[in-house]
Amino acid sequence: MFGVSRRWLSRIIGIASVLAVAAITVSGLKAERGPKIHNQVIIPGEDRFVPFALTISAGDFVKWTNTDTDDHTVVSNDFFNTAGNQGTNIVIPGTDSNNGSPGTLILHFSKPGTFVYYCRFHAHLDADHQPAAPGPDGGIQDPNGNFGTPMNGIITVLPGGQGGD
Repeated sequence: MFGVSRRWLSRIIGIASVLAVAAITVSGLKAERGPKIHNQVIIPGEDRFVPFALTISAGDFVKWTNTDTDDHTVVSNDFFNTAGNQGTNIVIPGTDSNNGSPGTLILHFSKPGTFVYYCRFHAHLDADHQPAAPGPDGGIQDPNGNFGTPMNGIITVLPGGQGGD
């Protein structure tokens, strides 16, 4: 009809079928891997977020990894947040309560703005909406009576394609 024999037509259909199966397999593997994360905040064996300030692009994911033995939290300071994820208040298990493994949290940031956050175990908000050390009514106290410094951080979310890794 079109100058193509049945034999060639069956070969073309066979090749197309193999390519379709390969494409489905590759897309399935990408979905299993989850989001590609370039940006991380580490909670080391001290009460702080490293880095304190992070700049990313809209559409990026950020992963917090708690390598400390103690549990910590990521609580959004919604008074200042403009990048979404309002109402975040999540415990990230420490290695003592997570069978020796670091706990993790992943958040997606879909729009530009700022995400200001703190650990509720190591800070509370004062009258000016700034994280402050918890004091005697809460938080973790060392043997010398010190409640430590507030544990907080900030993520600046730029329009897509402008953040740093």
